[in-house]
Amino acid sequence: MKLYNTLSKKKEEFIPLEEGKVRMYVCGPTVYNFIHIGNARPMIVFDTVRRYFEYKGYDVNYVSNFTDVDDKIIKKAIEEGVSSDEISKRYIAECKKDMAGMNVMPATTHPLATEEIGGMIEMIGTLIEKGYAYEKNGTVYFRTRRFKDYGKLSHKNLDDLRSGERSLLVTGEEEKEDPLDFVLWKPKKEGEPSWESPWSDGRPGWHIECSEMSKKYLGEQIDIHAGGEDLVFPHHENEIAQSEAANGKEFAKYWMHNAFLNIDNRKMSKSLGNFRTVREISEQYDLQVLRFFMLSAHYRSPLNFSAELMQASKNGLERIINAADSLKFLMGNAKSEEMTENEKAAYAKTDEYVKAFENAMEDDFNTADAVASVFDLVKYSNTTADAQSSKEYLKLLLNRLVSLTDVLGLVVDRKEEMLDDDIEKLIEERQAARKAKDFARADAIRDQLLEKGIILKDTREGVQWKRA
Repeated sequence: MKLYNTLSKKKEEFIPLEEGKVRMYVCGPTVYNFIHIGNARPMIVFDTVRRYFEYKGYDVNYVSNFTDVDDKIIKKAIEEGVSSDEISKRYIAECKKDMAGMNVMPATTHPLATEEIGGMIEMIGTLIEKGYAYEKNGTVYFRTRRFKDYGKLSHKNLDDLRSGERSLLVTGEEEKEDPLDFVLWKPKKEGEPSWESPWSDGRPGWHIECSEMSKKYLGEQIDIHAGGEDLVFPHHENEIAQSEAANGKEFAKYWMHNAFLNIDNRKMSKSLGNFRTVREISEQYDLQVLRFFMLSAHYRSPLNFSAELMQASKNGLERIINAADSLKFLMGNAKSEEMTENEKAAYAKTDEYVKAFENAMEDDFNTADAVASVFDLVKYSNTTADAQSSKEYLKLLLNRLVSLTDVLGLVVDRKEEMLDDDIEKLIEERQAARKAKDFARADAIRDQLLEKGIILKDTREGVQWKRA
């Protein structure tokens, strides 16, 4: 299995620190509002990576945090006249609803920054003891130049940064030994939440949070650290500096980053009025469609969100679901139980689609090509399964389709819904009208059912229905 490592800028063979196990940390959202579709991309992408590792038999310890103390959370709390704790708890709950809608599996652990302050204070203390950090008027700074490998992830040069990079510069610049030093701990301002520390009542800087939470739940060394490419610098660069300076060993072996998401070929921003939350998308589409859309491109390729592409994703997902529904319908009417010799040969041929799917996923998680393999299996299923097929053949085809789509987090084997008695009667009445060649009545009933959200499909094997 090969994955692209941002650290080395090339694809590398994945070799876990511990055989059969994967330790993976994914930076989670700052919870001050509903998550937007930019947040959704890493959630879906790295959930799929996790699912594939589990499909291959790995035991995955998957940690993804919630940043629940931050300037944006405090600002929102002041605007609403409530505590920052109330804001973060509200939006963590809303985020989890959206994640469930996108079929993102809950992490092994979802740590909250506010519950891990003690560990952060301890790590900052270690950095001060080792000479990597210093305190000035209650603020603790990291000595960036003291860490010799600074810039190894983002491939930035410290002297170049000093001339132009503002993203590392923090208030209180005149106190710093070097303008590039960044904050580990800051004193509280009036009305802000705070915690006691040896330096001041205050709160941690953003970067130290992930270093501590990763260490606590995964250990001093991890296999994979992941997130959006916007986090490479300064967040992930600073995490490496803090963690490796404190622990004295390599922090993460592999760094994975997904590319940006644009809206109608423009960068998503509130000022452009093209800011879209996952909750807003859910009012127009099943969030499974959003997931399918996100996986239709390679995770390292920029992705453009548009109504046309979402409609294409909706149609593509429906093709797969319809194939699964058709197999279940045929199974319910199958005349024979066991496979014939011809069917055994036909089923053996599906191995090549599974192999193509796995090859795509093992080449840096190329979900676009993996989806293409699923479509090949769908086409094969549609052309080889019919009313004469055995139940065993149909069931094996369905299981294979479900197995691959489950790796992608797509739910195609929808649970059977019970129809109301009046709808059942209308379907039966329509069948009788068709038999009597009263097509006007049959069409009228079809329209009546459509108004109730029931779509009928006439096949050689009988009538099938689904919800609109």
